[in-house]
Amino acid sequence: MSSIVLKQFYKKYKFHLIVWGVYIIYEVFITGLINRAFGQPGVYVMVYSINIISFYAYAYLLNKTLDKKNKFIKILNMLLNILIIFVGYALSSFTLRAAFVKLNFIEFDAPLHFNLPFILACLWRSLYFIGFSTGYVFIMKSFRDQKRSEELERRNLLATIENQTLEKDLVNTQNNYLRSQINPHFLFNTLNFIYNDARKKAPIAAEAIMDLAEMMRYALKRPEVSDLVPLADEIEQVEHLINLHKLRTANAINFNLEVEGDIFGVRFPPLILLTLAENMFKHGHINHGTHNAVIRINFESNLLIIETVNMTNSVKAKESTNLGVENIQKRLAYFYKDDYTFTYGKDELNRYISKITVKI
Repeated sequence: MSSIVLKQFYKKYKFHLIVWGVYIIYEVFITGLINRAFGQPGVYVMVYSINIISFYAYAYLLNKTLDKKNKFIKILNMLLNILIIFVGYALSSFTLRAAFVKLNFIEFDAPLHFNLPFILACLWRSLYFIGFSTGYVFIMKSFRDQKRSEELERRNLLATIENQTLEKDLVNTQNNYLRSQINPHFLFNTLNFIYNDARKKAPIAAEAIMDLAEMMRYALKRPEVSDLVPLADEIEQVEHLINLHKLRTANAINFNLEVEGDIFGVRFPPLILLTLAENMFKHGHINHGTHNAVIRINFESNLLIIETVNMTNSVKAKESTNLGVENIQKRLAYFYKDDYTFTYGKDELNRYISKITVKI
């Protein structure tokens, strides 16, 4: 177990250990050559322990100081940090030497005095490692800032790609309601002419034409991918869709739309509600004799709940690709991040249930 811990420690602090090792060997070697004699091992252990502790202690204090916003407080803290490290260096040097001598780890002929030469030596040595520590902190800060900048650029790029994907999904959804390349003005003028002509002769057909025109006009508005639309507008389009199917099937469908709460001013991503309704008509058993298909919308205490329930067809007309559901999931995640839930699937009664819960 200890070998595993040591390996992990070495892997994590490999660079630090190598740099300190090279520095200590170099300094001991140079000092030994200059003095033509090497010191006692205990002296090296004592000195470099204090040096290393001072280095990391100042790095820690400086990192805390750089987080402060006020420049005056920041400068004052830096001066205080230098004083703390110097005092700590001097006291630990004096105390450790006395302790090492008493424990016979090192030997000195002359006693150590806490005098001016000793204080100046400690001041020089502490400032020496404070300088190294300062350089280390700013280099590491530069690396962190660069990494943070790269991460921000990566997130912006992902957001751009996501926006483009959502834009494409929105266009595809709109195209489900309008697959014609006819000029919109010509199309609506034609529909208005047919409606006015059919209003007296075939009022049911005229009503269907009007509902279809309203849905197509809404789809052609094409809101921006980053925009929310009034929920009331979405509900109105679902009502048009339900009415169209009722007219087409001579009221043979059992489909209810229930709205509770004051939805005035509530905004919601476009075409999500329409997609849910369209999926119910496409894949659900909406003319079941005893179980109505229903869309329930409830808004209360800034919580919006949209629930759909319908019986499923016993015979599948076509295998679903789930593209509509995936599109809903993506857009909900884009607009609401973690402030939503979206669940869907069959229950034991062979009902297909979907539920969206959103904090508005």
